[in-house]
Amino acid sequence: MKNLRTLLLLVLFSGLLPAAYAQTPAKGSFADIAFIQGHWKATTAEGQQIEGCWMPPETDNIVGFMRMMRGGKLDIYEILAYEQTEQGLVSMVKHFKPGLNGLEDKDKQDRYIFVEASKDKAIFQKEGGDLRILYEKRSANQFVIARGNPQDGKYVFVDLFVFNRVK
Repeated sequence: MKNLRTLLLLVLFSGLLPAAYAQTPAKGSFADIAFIQGHWKATTAEGQQIEGCWMPPETDNIVGFMRMMRGGKLDIYEILAYEQTEQGLVSMVKHFKPGLNGLEDKDKQDRYIFVEASKDKAIFQKEGGDLRILYEKRSANQFVIARGNPQDGKYVFVDLFVFNRVK
């Protein structure tokens, strides 16, 4: 009888242990990305001028936009929406050519799921892929958006846009 009780306890706990050690999905909050709020400008190495504005959080969302110019002409618009969902913080991006001609299908957008954050840094991963986007505040008046790809078992990030605050 004692062996049967021990066996039952082992079976019970062996089923519960994996759940106890399962990693809880990262949730994220607007506090993790609050440093992007404001009006920002950047110029890429290729000479593309980027202007971006991010509004403060309102209930369950933050909205931002970017205007990308090349050679003094509009190249692309980007609308960014960050929403707090049951799954956690999600970043959604839609791209438009001049004339507001969408690049993604009407009901589609690029979706990025919150991965982790630390002081003045937040990382999102593209849904269904391994591309990661890093938002990093480097000083009171500068933040960076960088693209990360897996390399040798870790993510390597390369700056896409280095923004300076517009005063």
